[in-house]
Amino acid sequence: MSARILVLFCLLITVLLITGSAEAQQARKVPRIGYLTATSLSSNVARIDAFRQGLRELGYVEGKNILIEWRSGEGKLERQGELAAELVRLKVDVIITSGPTITRAAKEATVTIPIVMAFDSDPIGNGFIASLARPGGNITGLSALAPELSGKQLELLKEIVPKLSRVAVLGNSSEPANPKTLKEIELAAGAFGVQLQSLDVLGPNDIDTAFRAATKAHVDALVVLVSVVLTDHRTQIANLALKGRLPAIYYSRQFVEAGGLMSYAASFTDLSRRAATYVDKILKGTRPADLPVEQPTKFEFIINLKAAKQIGLTIPPAVLARADKVIK
Repeated sequence: MSARILVLFCLLITVLLITGSAEAQQARKVPRIGYLTATSLSSNVARIDAFRQGLRELGYVEGKNILIEWRSGEGKLERQGELAAELVRLKVDVIITSGPTITRAAKEATVTIPIVMAFDSDPIGNGFIASLARPGGNITGLSALAPELSGKQLELLKEIVPKLSRVAVLGNSSEPANPKTLKEIELAAGAFGVQLQSLDVLGPNDIDTAFRAATKAHVDALVVLVSVVLTDHRTQIANLALKGRLPAIYYSRQFVEAGGLMSYAASFTDLSRRAATYVDKILKGTRPADLPVEQPTKFEFIINLKAAKQIGLTIPPAVLARADKVIK
């Protein structure tokens, strides 16, 4: 073998070794995602488990071929921006958000890192996407259709309280979708001949005040809207409703499991599981702008008969028959 051929051969081997090493390093790169929730992690156990399940179904094992940075605002709105900025500094590959206020914080923190909404009450109305079919930016994910379902919630209350005439609506005006949800409830209330009393709960200290106002107004029932504050204090709210003998309907089964009367909403665990498919597609190169925002396909109607008995309410058999789960 001539010296020239030997040199070329050595150069070829060197190039192959360098290329192989680079490819091996690339293959070993473990994607890192950030999971942002406005409420405490302990209040999101079912949703987090569902998200992990969705990842496992797609071949991802936390700690092995995917890393997850968990961040919780613990119900404190002022912490959300800081947590989102922290994930941006970590240069995560994808940010998962669980709720509209935390999605807004992530949106303000980055316009380049893909953001996947595990659920959002009204992603178009909240200004996160241009349309369901074409999100148009770095945000995509799933919609919970919260405003659209509020009329159905009032209808269910009317079915179990036929003489329903005045309803308190417990919500938080800082939640982006609250105005649209209130309009939907007002439309339904007009059709049912029901008067509404809107009660704003901006923080934990407002909860007792809101219930005193509801009692003073002699309301017949209560509708609870999507809210970080209300979720983190769901046991207190459920207990106050029972103490005031107020039939109440909630936007999440978590309230019913905490002792509340009933809930009707999209299945948040199903939405969380489906969020994993967005992570998978983005990690494989699809742009968020090219991933349509999907709507819920599974809804849950949960009734707590223990709570009904405690407030002296009989649930009609026809309503019970439609429940997905009955707590006895």
